[in-house]
Amino acid sequence: MRKVVSQFGEGPLQQKLSTGDLQYVSDVEISRGGSGTGPSPHEFLGAALAACTSMTLKMYSQHKSINLKNAIVTVDIERHNDVEIFTRHIELIGDLDDQQRERLLEIAQRCPIHKALAGEIQIKTQLVN
Repeated sequence: MRKVVSQFGEGPLQQKLSTGDLQYVSDVEISRGGSGTGPSPHEFLGAALAACTSMTLKMYSQHKSINLKNAIVTVDIERHNDVEIFTRHIELIGDLDDQQRERLLEIAQRCPIHKALAGEIQIKTQLVN
């Protein structure tokens, strides 16, 4: 997996991010002291869960020849009493029966980002200079 690098960008809180040759930015909303030029770190976290869920459903449906035309995944993150609450809505589009829909819901719970967020996480931090 490629490393993600973050460094100061333009404005009060913008961060320039890179992953391999890809370049993008993260920021926060103006009302929170940023410039609003990119998704916030929490929005990137929600995007990771949404993208991983949709990719997992696509790979599974292709492997099992299930007629899934699209999976639209929406993630909202709220914080209550120091607990992050992820609300994930999944819209399955295609000619699917009830059994297939239930199975796809089970498969959504198995996406790697869901498993990482729901499981134990360790963060190792090292100062390099």
